[in-house]
Amino acid sequence: MMATALRTPPERPRLAGRTLRRRLGLFSVIAILAASNVVSNRLWPEAYIPWNVGVAVLLVGVALCCGVTWADLGLSRATLRRGLGIGAIALVGVAALFLIALAVPATREAFDDTRAAGTLGAALFAALVRIPIGTALLEETAFRGVLPALVGGSWWRRTLVSSGLFGLWHVLPSMGMASANAAVASSVGGWGTVATSALAVVATAAAGVLLCVWRRWGGHLVTPILAHVATNSLGVLIAWWFVSH
Repeated sequence: MMATALRTPPERPRLAGRTLRRRLGLFSVIAILAASNVVSNRLWPEAYIPWNVGVAVLLVGVALCCGVTWADLGLSRATLRRGLGIGAIALVGVAALFLIALAVPATREAFDDTRAAGTLGAALFAALVRIPIGTALLEETAFRGVLPALVGGSWWRRTLVSSGLFGLWHVLPSMGMASANAAVASSVGGWGTVATSALAVVATAAAGVLLCVWRRWGGHLVTPILAHVATNSLGVLIAWWFVSH
């Protein structure tokens, strides 16, 4: 009893210190992401890929300094094989859904996106390089890896906070979407940028929850990365085919 009592007090400062480090880390990560969003979308879009890779590495470093483990981040080697398998299922599922959507007249308009217009080379670069390395790597590292680990608490708490921030992350990229995508334009009508951004926040927050489910199911960050790449890259390629034919 006496030995236990003597050991207990030092545990409290250590626990408080760990909690403080994680909170400071959480605020730091949010600030880094907010600044990075402006840089990659407005100030220096030409450096989109290397900038986002660098930010992903920085966020992992911040998390590790705050006491987060590789397993907390979804980067444990023990779960990599399962993560790849579940990720492959996600990829096939997304491809099947997109092909169905393309075949149904009511949903085909979603692929009528002028942002995909251009050469096949440009579409392939976007699908195979820009999206996997520049987009999915950072967003999954941040919103399905680092942020949930720093938020802590129940799975739902981590999921809702990180997914809400994921939705807000898409405010800047969504500007101008209504003029590029026919389905979005018909949805928001004459409400313009505000409605487009609101729709993007809600839709991507919901997508964030689904990606957290993929992360939980696969047990590794590679699962939502593959699901994310499948959604965005296949979407770009199908949209390119749609607007080019």
